[in-house]
Amino acid sequence: MHIDEIKELILLLDKSSVSDLEIVMKDFRLCLRKGPAAANPVIEPAPIDSNHSTMLDQEAQPDLNNAVEVLSPMVGTFYSAPSPDAEPYVKLGDKVEAGQTLCIIEAMKLFNEIKSEFAGTIVDIRAENAEPVEYGQTLFIIARG
Repeated sequence: MHIDEIKELILLLDKSSVSDLEIVMKDFRLCLRKGPAAANPVIEPAPIDSNHSTMLDQEAQPDLNNAVEVLSPMVGTFYSAPSPDAEPYVKLGDKVEAGQTLCIIEAMKLFNEIKSEFAGTIVDIRAENAEPVEYGQTLFIIARG
């Protein structure tokens, strides 16, 4: 979504009888409200689980000042679980330990486990199961601690 589209949404909201508008997309959340807060729309990363977009409860949200992106070390296909019928390695809000497997990336028929380098909490899952990923693409955001 581009800034011009956001500006247009703000103008439309202002002219309508709607008082609140929330849009959740793959990589961000936009909340627009009429009133004193309307001049400051909220745009923030939206934590995503591999099945659908989900926001963590604000009270349960870990300190994002220590959040670190886990990047794909290769081009390949992202798998959130060891097999199609298995539970995902991690879900949104899970606590992980250093060395814990986060996902698998298949590259040239080789299955590479991607492991956490530190302990923390999964605050965002940015890749979709069985979808291609690029080198350097953000797969997860983990809050240290």
